[in-house]
Amino acid sequence: MATFSSYALRVPGSLMEDLKLASERDGVSMNSFIVQAVAEKVAALRARGLLQELSADEQTAYLRGRAERSETPMKALLRKAGTTSRVRRGDEMPEGWLSETPETREGEGG
Repeated sequence: MATFSSYALRVPGSLMEDLKLASERDGVSMNSFIVQAVAEKVAALRARGLLQELSADEQTAYLRGRAERSETPMKALLRKAGTTSRVRRGDEMPEGWLSETPETREGEGG
């Protein structure tokens, strides 16, 4: 079971207003929002420290792995996008759009 420590945090008024809005938008308490923000910052600092200890090849492999993992949510979203090739009304491409170049656009390119 996790143990918790208390710390009285003094936050400037303008930042407090942003904190209230952001935590409400995320649907979490201000405390949860702050804890998450601190955890993200600490993780980033740890990752930087880790990278400094790795060789150039290991750094490249680590960063490539992170990039591949970060693409996963987008790939999942795209899979949900559907497979239909039907074009819905309003989604049509303008006539000649695919063959248009800056030189052929009216009033552009020369």
